[in-house]
Amino acid sequence: MLVVAGIVTLVFKRLKQPLVLGYIVAGFLVSPHMPYTASVVDTESIHMWADIGVMFLLFSLGLDFSFKKILKMGISPIISTVCIIFAMSFLGICAGHIFGWSDMDSIFLGGMLAMSSTTIIYKAFDDLGLRQSKFAGMVMSVLILEDILAIVMMVMLSAIASGNTPGGTQMIGSIVKIGFFLVLWLVVGIFAVPLFLRSARRIINSEVLLIVSLGLCCAMAVFSSAVGFSSAFGAFIMGSILAETVEAERIEKLVEPVKNLFGAIFFVSVGMLVDPEILLSYALPIVALVLTILIGQSIFGSFAFLLGGESLKSAVRCGFSMAQIGEFSFIIASLGLSLGVISDFLYPVVVAVSVITTFLTPYMIRLSVPASTMLERHLPSRIILSLNHFSTNHPHTKEQSKWKKLLIQMSVNTLVYSILSVAVIFVMFTFMEPLMHRVLPGSNLHWYANAITGALTIICISPFLRAMIMKKNHSEEWKALWAESNYNRLPLLFTVLVRCAISIVFIFYICNYLSRFTPAVMISLGVVVVVLVILSRRIKRNSIKLERLFINNLHSREIQAQVSGKKRPLYEGRLLDRDVHMAEFDIPMNTRWMGHTLRQLELGSKYGVHVTSILRANHRLNIPDGDYLIFPGDKIQVIGSDDQLSSFGQAVESEVFGEDLFFERHEMKLCHFVVGKDSPFVGQTLEQSGIRSLYSCMVIGLEEGKESLSQVKPSRRFKAGDILWIVGEQESIDALLDT
Repeated sequence: MLVVAGIVTLVFKRLKQPLVLGYIVAGFLVSPHMPYTASVVDTESIHMWADIGVMFLLFSLGLDFSFKKILKMGISPIISTVCIIFAMSFLGICAGHIFGWSDMDSIFLGGMLAMSSTTIIYKAFDDLGLRQSKFAGMVMSVLILEDILAIVMMVMLSAIASGNTPGGTQMIGSIVKIGFFLVLWLVVGIFAVPLFLRSARRIINSEVLLIVSLGLCCAMAVFSSAVGFSSAFGAFIMGSILAETVEAERIEKLVEPVKNLFGAIFFVSVGMLVDPEILLSYALPIVALVLTILIGQSIFGSFAFLLGGESLKSAVRCGFSMAQIGEFSFIIASLGLSLGVISDFLYPVVVAVSVITTFLTPYMIRLSVPASTMLERHLPSRIILSLNHFSTNHPHTKEQSKWKKLLIQMSVNTLVYSILSVAVIFVMFTFMEPLMHRVLPGSNLHWYANAITGALTIICISPFLRAMIMKKNHSEEWKALWAESNYNRLPLLFTVLVRCAISIVFIFYICNYLSRFTPAVMISLGVVVVVLVILSRRIKRNSIKLERLFINNLHSREIQAQVSGKKRPLYEGRLLDRDVHMAEFDIPMNTRWMGHTLRQLELGSKYGVHVTSILRANHRLNIPDGDYLIFPGDKIQVIGSDDQLSSFGQAVESEVFGEDLFFERHEMKLCHFVVGKDSPFVGQTLEQSGIRSLYSCMVIGLEEGKESLSQVKPSRRFKAGDILWIVGEQESIDALLDT
């Protein structure tokens, strides 16, 4: 596989074609369907390696595209994703019915055509050098949401196959399950993983970091599979978690060769599934489905991105980029085969369609620019202005009211801490309760074991319960609403009561699970516990400490970028209101300031600037005092007005050593001389002679008839007849010899 893939990719690279196409061609050449070349027989192992390839590709995607980027884009990706899935599913169902396929084949076909390939598009963007462009970020956001919704779609298709209604409790439960584990994984992962890497930073080298990163990726993949999701989805989640760590860029570079290797195997395996007989037998449906995807995504995809708030040019580029199907379509097809509800021909047809659209993906991406240019040329300018105006005035950009903003913050806060509390309760009841019953066996000690388990569980979730109740009660929105009107105070207090009631429900559930108290007693106990949690200063400190640690981990990459000078400090924007701002200056290598302290340079009194930081190599020296030395190559961050910074910048550039016009004079010479009887050096030590201080020469040794020169000890006094070897400039040597 690798030999053929290497040869074919070299050819495609020479022809300036995307490498992913070369991988697919290589797969077809080594498949059993190609009798004229060597064939790969062990296809089961290839499928396993291909699954690993998808996992590592999505892991790398998570490293490159974190969830924070999706959240910053607002609701636009959600609107675009929902529109694309509904439109393409409808087209797929209609296409299936046109060819006379069964209802179940048509429904599953609609699900397959709705799923664009994250792996293929990511690889195409990478090959074409478009991965960092703005429209590519929007496309990747939609693709990630599609992968998440694909899991819900698979549950719906399973329900349809079993004869149940897809809109029932099973679908709702699946959505809740996805949301629960997404929040849990991200919150716990961002809290624990950076903490682990930070504690082991001193002992982790590149080799260990690679193994640890891939281990975390595989661990999350296993856990994701265990709770009913795909391993690739879990790998993407771990990549998103690691993307928020300081080591993200380093991990991405280390993982890239592994990703490239297994990614190549994945695309080669896709090419191996191409069966020429199927292509010939179902040539018309395959061509029709390819056209359905190309035209459907180009039209409905572009329209969906327009609804999401993109400009006409950006929407067309996004829609054209998604004109293919890939790995999730294969998974949906495999689901239909395993359930026995779709025909055998559908899987190879979908593979053939995927291969053809994968071939065409790079060309569709390139075609998007002339297509958008043609639309702008032929559409009336009034329509183009309306579309672009709509994109810049999307509802998600409007300013939210104080009430709406506060309620959203409270809801998110309550949801996150509720999920964490549920997870802790599940862990304690699954592991701690059986352990306590083993430690305290017998019916007489059963109550004590339950009581200890319940107490430990409540202690563990108490910081979450307090944060759920008290957080946002002192926010700016809360204070503003409280001060604006007395009518706001009762609803504000009601929000506190609702959150207290949710906390009491958690305590009630724990007591009800572990005891036989009456409901009134358990509710009373819940109220008492909640009051104690609110009043406890220790729980307050622990809650604030945990939250600050999470926020610090979440922003650790930005903090590292600020410390290393790659990103400006966050407070810089606030300086603009004071008519001052921050600037960075590189100290030249030939600066006259080298070796001088800040006190000696008097930068504040001369230029009126304040030195806030000195960036030196990989270290940042914040708020340096007057004893700090300036070295060539330092990067200095200073605060001042425009005039002050301008004069300081001119000083940095002008206070340098000029070019040495008489460099010949500074050539170093080596010579020796004999200390005469009348020499002033007789009887003096090396320091007393002033050879270095007065004549700028250096004594490198004393010749005593040995193979090498003897070192002159500081206490030794020169005698007549000593032969000294010295180094210095010619002018200094001449002055020394004339004494």
